[in-house]
Amino acid sequence: MPFVIIKKEIEDLEQLNKGGDCVRTRIISALVAIPLFLYVIIKGGLTLRLAVLFLAFMAANEFFNAFKNIDIYGSKPIAIFAIISMFLITLKEIDQKLIMAWFFIIMIATFINTIFNRKLNPLSSAITMLGVCYVIFFMYHIVFIVNCSKYNYLIWLVFIVAWATDTFAYFSGYIFGKRKLCPNISPKKTIEGAIGGILGSILMSFLFAYFFASEVTYHCMIIGFIGSILGQFGDLTASMFKRYVGIKDYGNIMPGHGGVLDRFDSILFTAPTVYYYINLFIK
Repeated sequence: MPFVIIKKEIEDLEQLNKGGDCVRTRIISALVAIPLFLYVIIKGGLTLRLAVLFLAFMAANEFFNAFKNIDIYGSKPIAIFAIISMFLITLKEIDQKLIMAWFFIIMIATFINTIFNRKLNPLSSAITMLGVCYVIFFMYHIVFIVNCSKYNYLIWLVFIVAWATDTFAYFSGYIFGKRKLCPNISPKKTIEGAIGGILGSILMSFLFAYFFASEVTYHCMIIGFIGSILGQFGDLTASMFKRYVGIKDYGNIMPGHGGVLDRFDSILFTAPTVYYYINLFIK
């Protein structure tokens, strides 16, 4: 999402004096994307659902294309069926039984497709289900939150937590970073940056609650804490997959910013965090 894009802009500030075309492209892309993002979230309803539908298509396609680099082929038809059926399920209030049935049907369809398609193998089944769960199911938690009628305004926390974590982690790592967090996956990330990201997320979640959701201030701060930790794992997870298949970015849907998965790596983990916290501890 555009809020997460801010991290890349910060990383590029030191290059602005060089006048690189890549930097200008990234900034222009962000300036176009941010108003569109705000419109979609504020509009909500069918507009938001269609946006998530589109993003899920793009992200699933990027995920399966990434694994083609190492000759593992996930089933895109299964993914398309999963996305469309989930879209239809979420047009009304979330029914947990339908979600469970959705998982069962997708898994059975994946196995049957692998059995009868000679181009596929058991690894194809594994990648297909991983794509369905990690990309499609996780992303659709954005819509699940919107369906939490009383607390659907907490959808903003999904993006605030991801943005604040990335931004504060960058500055903290840049100023204080010494110890590597996970050098084999993401060499630039540091433990100090991760801690700064958590503290920044808590702070921004508090400010959001102070101005817009004072009745759940402490809950927002806890979400900021948990969401920041899991969001950073989301970032590392996406990096782990990219390193495994040998790619730099998942795609190039946004010039200078990579693909949908490159921008949603943290959000894929923060959205479920917000949704399950609401249902377990607030409702």
